[in-house]
Amino acid sequence: MRHIYIATIFIALTGICSCKKLVTVAPPTTEIESATVFSSDASASAAVSGIYSRMMSGNGFASGGSGSMTFYGALSADELVNYPPSSVSASYYFYGNNIPATAAGPTGAPWTEIYQYIYTANAAIEGLADSSSGVSSAVSRALTGECKFIRAFYYFYLTNLFGDVPLITTTDYTQNESAARTVQATVYTQIIADLVAAESLLNPDYSAVQGGERVRPIKWAAAALLARTYLYTGDWVDAETQATLVINSGQYALLNDLTTVFLKNSEETIWSLRPVLPDENTPDALTFLLTAAPSTAVNNVTLLGKLLAAFEPGDKRRSTWVDSLTVSNVTYYFAYKYRAGIAVNQPVTEYSMVLRFAEQYLIRAEARAEQNNLSGAALDLNAIRSRAGLGATTAATQADLLTAILHERQAELFTEWGHRWLDIKRTNSVDSVMTVACPLKGATWIPTAQLWPIPLTEIEADSKLTQNPGYN
Repeated sequence: MRHIYIATIFIALTGICSCKKLVTVAPPTTEIESATVFSSDASASAAVSGIYSRMMSGNGFASGGSGSMTFYGALSADELVNYPPSSVSASYYFYGNNIPATAAGPTGAPWTEIYQYIYTANAAIEGLADSSSGVSSAVSRALTGECKFIRAFYYFYLTNLFGDVPLITTTDYTQNESAARTVQATVYTQIIADLVAAESLLNPDYSAVQGGERVRPIKWAAAALLARTYLYTGDWVDAETQATLVINSGQYALLNDLTTVFLKNSEETIWSLRPVLPDENTPDALTFLLTAAPSTAVNNVTLLGKLLAAFEPGDKRRSTWVDSLTVSNVTYYFAYKYRAGIAVNQPVTEYSMVLRFAEQYLIRAEARAEQNNLSGAALDLNAIRSRAGLGATTAATQADLLTAILHERQAELFTEWGHRWLDIKRTNSVDSVMTVACPLKGATWIPTAQLWPIPLTEIEADSKLTQNPGYN
């Protein structure tokens, strides 16, 4: 798999390379560079810190920007109206659920970027495990936990977007150059193993992070992603257990003032990413805030009426997390979770939220409902509804509660990390939802579109790699 190779471990960990440098090369010579990276606690910590900076350094997969999971996921689902810059743009293809698998296909960017981070995590795990490493035991444990978390995090999205994917857990190019697809169940097994390990290795609070900021994964971030993973795999007991650990950890709180949820280091933050570009807050804000009428050039997405109609009367999320702009007597609605964009000579006030506390209540509610603990499920669901200014749920049966929880996830997690897109797929409601949504987007739903195509360039470079159904 040509996307996996890199010249040196040093380049992979310090993040100084561009995507163009991640090309097929001869077997890498890594001894000197690896020894440099892992010569001390400071150098190893700096190298792993660089991973998070890279996540936010452009508009890539984790950024919240125009090439992110947040943006592509919302476009793919029933959340946005798109004003694409052209009929051959990435936003056009994701919005119309008609993504080409050609060499220049838009899924090439997230596929390649995700595997770059997986390779980087593999390199760090191997370097930290080297007995000749100069990193202390305590720092090595924490950094290994972070890198296993990162690897699990990216595989979670990779397998949910593409299905069966090559499972790469080494930097050995001889194993990577002709990797076949691994069944999703096995990928999930690896994700769970990495998260269980991370949960045991990571620090239990944010005191070890500079400034106590919530910008590095700790034990509870691993537990939170593990709870989500168990939910996706139908392990209701363990999903409930892990979500309960997070809820009872004492580290987090549901914030009644919805305007404060997405502020940096809010008590609802389990893990966030700190912006790195000068004079900017989050790419999320720059992506969704409307400052002018939407056009093909700028501000090219608004909220789909179908999403706006999903909010119940009196829902504070509708009045707080949605705003509007009227131009020439036309009103456009946009996501207003992030409110600060450009910050010239101003302090940064918002970080990009990756994992947040409210999701854990919704995970536990669903896991409890699936176990027929209806009162417990309603209790968790009502915690989210109460914060939104709504009354207790009227759902009384298991089926009604599961429907109510999915609806609550739609209202709570819109335009965040593609939650809606993944939710309708994992609950087997994607066809019914998208058959209605696609005509609203000027498109036609094809069931095979629920998996994105593997980039043709990858298939051409690896004879063992096969394409998803529905793509040429």
